[in-house]
Amino acid sequence: MSQATLIDGKATAAALRILIGKKIGQLTAEHGIRPGLAVVLIGADPASQVYVRSKRKAAVKLGMESFEHTLPADTKQETVMALVQKLNGDPKVHGILVQLPLPKHLDEKPVILAIDPLKDVDGLHPENAGRLMAGEVGMVSCTPLGCQLLLRRQLGDMTGKNALVIGRSLLFGKPMAQLLLAEDCTVTTAHSRTADLADHCRRADILVAAVGRPEMVKEDWVKPGAVVIDVGINRLPGEGDKERLVGDVDFDAVSNVASAITPVPGGVGPMTIACLMFNALRAARLQNGLDDVKIPTSF
Repeated sequence: MSQATLIDGKATAAALRILIGKKIGQLTAEHGIRPGLAVVLIGADPASQVYVRSKRKAAVKLGMESFEHTLPADTKQETVMALVQKLNGDPKVHGILVQLPLPKHLDEKPVILAIDPLKDVDGLHPENAGRLMAGEVGMVSCTPLGCQLLLRRQLGDMTGKNALVIGRSLLFGKPMAQLLLAEDCTVTTAHSRTADLADHCRRADILVAAVGRPEMVKEDWVKPGAVVIDVGINRLPGEGDKERLVGDVDFDAVSNVASAITPVPGGVGPMTIACLMFNALRAARLQNGLDDVKIPTSF
């Protein structure tokens, strides 16, 4: 089989941002509303700082209001909760994202529960998780939403395809499975305790890997012609003092059997930020009693 088609997340995210920018321009021109996104960063984790800067840059470029709240690593739980409640009540803030993971002394669950579900642009509140399962309008977690859009662009109709999601996290694995069910796929969720994981993988037309294990998915795990979405971001030693980024899939080897595959970096990552902007746009419209923006089938 020929080399797999590269699923270009950068190009897809750029196309999605153009659509979002037009929608934000219309919202501002017709209703005087600028979507406002508040990001809360606790501590000084370098990767989180880079991610927050990327979010701010994307929001401002699209015509959104960007609000950043950086708190020291030793911030108390009650301080975080008070800030979330303040942002809930701020009409200029339509989306709230608390950057995870939090420092170990903080409990994530009550923080997530405290966010107004309509402002929960990360889609983690149980109300939004329930709405996704029920097929109702709600916020959808950004990374799985980005994967869904990449798959739509690559495959179009996914009806009847066998899909396997490796990973069952609240942030990704569970919502990804629900989104694939909504596309009429037959979905299997695998995880660290799945017996004969490689055998399950070999039956999948769509294989989504999100386990945090460098290059775990090998060539002989993948069904010839499958579409592979690699959500993993793992840092390994490179030349000299440099690190190299790899996914959860052995990219070079799997490219020999898959029909299409996302690279790391440049695949799923850019879609996460683009979908966060999309969620902020949706949140602004819903909070002002306007029609929802449908998830695009093509763009």
